[in-house]
Amino acid sequence: MIKNFLNKLPKKQAKSAEGRDGGSSTLSSNASTTSRSNSASGARSGNVNSTGHSGNNSTQYSGANHGSKFHDPLHNKVNGISPPVPYEALPSFRDVPSAEKQNLFIRKLSMCCVVFDFTDPTKHVKEKDIKRQTLVELVDYVSSANGKFSDTVLQEIVRVVSVNLFRTLSTQPRENKVLEGLDVEEEEPLMDPAWPHLQIVYEFLLRFVTSPETDAKLAKRYVDHSFILRLLDLFDSEDPREREYLKTVLHRIYGKFMVHRPFIRKTINNIFYRFIFETEKHNGIAELLEILGSIINGFALPLKEEHKLFLVRALIPLHKPKCIPMYHQQLTYSITQFVEKDCKLADTVIRGLLKYWPITNSSKEVMFLGELEEVLEATQAPEFQRCMVPLFRQIGRCMSSSHFQVAERALFLWNNDHIENLIKQNRRVILPIIFPALEKNARNHWNQAVHSLTLNVRKIFADVDPELFEECLLKFQEDEGRDEEAKVKREATWRRLEEIATMKGTSNEAVLVPRKASTTRPSS
Repeated sequence: MIKNFLNKLPKKQAKSAEGRDGGSSTLSSNASTTSRSNSASGARSGNVNSTGHSGNNSTQYSGANHGSKFHDPLHNKVNGISPPVPYEALPSFRDVPSAEKQNLFIRKLSMCCVVFDFTDPTKHVKEKDIKRQTLVELVDYVSSANGKFSDTVLQEIVRVVSVNLFRTLSTQPRENKVLEGLDVEEEEPLMDPAWPHLQIVYEFLLRFVTSPETDAKLAKRYVDHSFILRLLDLFDSEDPREREYLKTVLHRIYGKFMVHRPFIRKTINNIFYRFIFETEKHNGIAELLEILGSIINGFALPLKEEHKLFLVRALIPLHKPKCIPMYHQQLTYSITQFVEKDCKLADTVIRGLLKYWPITNSSKEVMFLGELEEVLEATQAPEFQRCMVPLFRQIGRCMSSSHFQVAERALFLWNNDHIENLIKQNRRVILPIIFPALEKNARNHWNQAVHSLTLNVRKIFADVDPELFEECLLKFQEDEGRDEEAKVKREATWRRLEEIATMKGTSNEAVLVPRKASTTRPSS
């Protein structure tokens, strides 16, 4: 009875295919499909993860007999203690007939699905070198391919890329970090010890995507949404070399796989949303914005509502995080691209800048003024007139800043011919707003450079419209007189309060200060 029961249990699958006609040139298709489904799961950063990626892996090639038996190294778990057995170099593509090159290519791909532990450089030195040489050969093969890649080849290419690249990213501890832009920039980036292999895998992926032999209609079954999602996750890598490769690869995928374009844009949006409103921690914002700058440049006119919403909901709020110095240059480029595409968006952008304008961060304020100049340079008169009142109230505050770099950067706006012309055309609205700041700077700003720039701006207004300048000067003097009167009254009130307090200081009686006769009394 027990024997009958044991016979019904499923038997274990053999770890390597049995030889057929003296050997076997391929593993069962079962193992290949199982490996593809398993390759998406699990972290692969520290260990050599081979158990979850079984497939068409080969380690021996028997010359003319292409059906010879070979072992699958991926069935051997490589965890940094013992190397895969055996892991030997396959022959070069030059040493086999043309008809067998594709089979050899697939076997080399499967062989490269073994991921080694690079945290210890003394382990598996020979195997790592064999894999590196094999990866280089694969890059050369893809670059020189002269026939469309088959469905099987595409599947194996995506599998080897997924196994090697998609892993849990190692990060530095952030407990004591202050995410101020300059502090983050000064930190040493974390360099991935596996980069010598990762770089070749990235180069292989790039050559594959850009190859004319890669049929996008066929390849999109494997370079799918899941693949792109995991690729975008890697942008949080702390290694700048990896992010640079990712930027190029994703840009090429966006260009080749048109069907994936909306998904890529949506996923980048989601990364931005999480960064802005939740974490304010991400290493690849600058690279993603650089890709978007190129994408925005190619938008057709008129702009779709989807693209305008992206500007309002994602790009403009990116001015909020403290670490904006890390990506401000790329952000400015992307935003000015929108304004150059559709000048009517200038008002939206400028009001968005004013919404997130820094109050206590002077270095960030200088960056905002630089970005504002670039936006204003692409702004036309109608849009300028819509936002000039709140805009020049803020510029006036910047001109009055005790931080000389902020005041200096604000006054530099008059060095731009286009902006100067816009200001001159609307001087009757703008000069009364900024005149107090100009006059106070000219009288008593401590920095000589700011003082000189202020005098130059005053002279521009005085030369263009002397009458308006005199009007503003008289009004300023009147306001100054009223302010002085209010100051005298305020000081007199405080003196009176002190005198009464002194007189009644010894008693516990409450001190009441009679108000001056007011001009109006509230009705009962």
